[in-house]
Amino acid sequence: MSWVASQAYYRVQREVSEGKQQCQRSDRYIHLYKDKITTHRREFALHQVFDISYRRIGGEIGMLYLHTHTGVFPYTVNTDPTPFIQQYKSMPNQSV
Repeated sequence: MSWVASQAYYRVQREVSEGKQQCQRSDRYIHLYKDKITTHRREFALHQVFDISYRRIGGEIGMLYLHTHTGVFPYTVNTDPTPFIQQYKSMPNQSV
């Protein structure tokens, strides 16, 4: 099954070894399908997602929040997620 919409996000992992801090950035994607949303490590049926919101932190960086039946999951984005959110809100199987 192919996805309907996709949103890039990234994760920064910091490690300290030998007194030095190193940062490693991993680029990932959130995919919206007709019946689910998937991320790198998680999968949610659309009826388990109550809402998707976005808050800009500064510049072009912001946080995309998936509000689900098991909690709120934040994802760091550096592109405008408005088209992804609009596509989700137009889906017929979303939570009421």
